[in-house]
Amino acid sequence: MAELIDWKNNAQGHKFIASFSGGKDSVLALYKAMKVGEAIGLIVMLEEEGERSRSHGMPPELIRAQAKSIGLPVYTAASSWAEYEKVFMSLLEKAKNQGAEVLVTGDLDMPEHGCWHDKVTKNAGLKLGMPLWEMNHRDAVEEFINLGFVTIIVTVNLSLGMREDDLGRTLTHEYVKELEARGIDPCGEGGEFHTTVLDGPIFKHPIAVRKCVVMKDGDYAFLPLELDEMARRDTL
Repeated sequence: MAELIDWKNNAQGHKFIASFSGGKDSVLALYKAMKVGEAIGLIVMLEEEGERSRSHGMPPELIRAQAKSIGLPVYTAASSWAEYEKVFMSLLEKAKNQGAEVLVTGDLDMPEHGCWHDKVTKNAGLKLGMPLWEMNHRDAVEEFINLGFVTIIVTVNLSLGMREDDLGRTLTHEYVKELEARGIDPCGEGGEFHTTVLDGPIFKHPIAVRKCVVMKDGDYAFLPLELDEMARRDTL
């Protein structure tokens, strides 16, 4: 008999570690999982130099500020792409040794077969939890906004309909409608954009940031964020 896939509900009643980008999907998945299970920490993979996160290019101090406001420790490591799976597995093993039973991710469209997270969690002896799996993209964004989360656009792909002036904009119902009218997935699942969450119902306090000078690299434009001085001192 084929194993029943229950990725949407696997966090229920279990301790879990959450793969965390600091963006809207990982935060919404964390929120949903925390409603039914017990979070023990956040996994964040960094680039080789350890200065930016792999997923959204966020500085570690900003991730630490988010984690502190949420009230969870961060399991983090720097890695090249070649060593990524090995290093990620080591963090899963560490989390498992500290009680984690499930890895939670914010993926929406993972296939039932050939899912990388499914493979690594099985290898680590954990279950995979994806609270947003197969969720309608518009529904996911609307729920996120209705819950009171605040997030801004920090990365855009200029070849996929996004513009430099989208950087720094807050995700609202009106903005979602505008993106859809421009032919852009409201979740950015095609790689159109990435976000950073600054406040919401699982945050004890908002994250105060300073917007820096926009940077460009090929088809991409980035809005670097820095913690304001008081927030930076609080994370040290």
